[in-house]
Amino acid sequence: MRFQNILDKKKHHQKITMLTAYDYPFGSLADEAGVDIVLVGDSLANVVLGLSSTKEVGMKEMLPHTRAVVRAVKNALVVADMPFEAYQINTKGAVDNARQFMEAGCHAVKLEWFDCCAQVTQQIVKAGIPVMGHVGLTPQTATQMKVQGKDAASARQIMNEAKILQQQGCFSIVLECIPQEVASLITQQLEIPTIGIGAGVHCDGQVLVSHDILGLFTRYQPKFSKKYIELAPLIVQAFKQYKKDVETGRFPDDAHSFHMSEQEIKKM
Repeated sequence: MRFQNILDKKKHHQKITMLTAYDYPFGSLADEAGVDIVLVGDSLANVVLGLSSTKEVGMKEMLPHTRAVVRAVKNALVVADMPFEAYQINTKGAVDNARQFMEAGCHAVKLEWFDCCAQVTQQIVKAGIPVMGHVGLTPQTATQMKVQGKDAASARQIMNEAKILQQQGCFSIVLECIPQEVASLITQQLEIPTIGIGAGVHCDGQVLVSHDILGLFTRYQPKFSKKYIELAPLIVQAFKQYKKDVETGRFPDDAHSFHMSEQEIKKM
């Protein structure tokens, strides 16, 4: 039913919303907000684990975080990023690795385009596992984080990749860091929904990293990401106030303490 809702939104020209979550609290909050798709992204590497590349996370990191998000989400479609090692290094083990994500409770996996992407996607789909594709900028293999498809030849290549992934059975495709004119053409030509990130307003939906829009990740801010609130300074302020209260004896106060009766004190 969740998949049909996503497909119906494209038919009825209703925008699809997607956000990342890496743990139970964020999964719960995204679901409560009514987001259509919750992505357990390999951006976990950057915004949670402090690593420099999404290539640095593997199955041992992604699976526990997927399980945590699944426990929280009741309504949204949960999609998990397949880590680089799970299908690009080990193409023969891709189906088994995808199954592990399904056993963890998610509804689909996401694959970034690479040389053998069509074959791997086909194998996973044939195994009965829904796949979301990803073309344009593919962070797992990109040497530079820059806009893709700015000339006609590279734009045609991205369009071709998207069409191939649709043919192989993907139920939707992420378009990352491409000109909005290219994203608009791809969206018009595909029957499945497109989810944009730095791909303009004409995609069927949008995805952003939750830590970016909340102002929690301060190392850098992508051009395509919009901050809706600056939580980092507020959190630091709260931590500082806690530190001060402990140091001055204001916390814990009586309201935050437990008590024993006078009679029991005397017995003790």
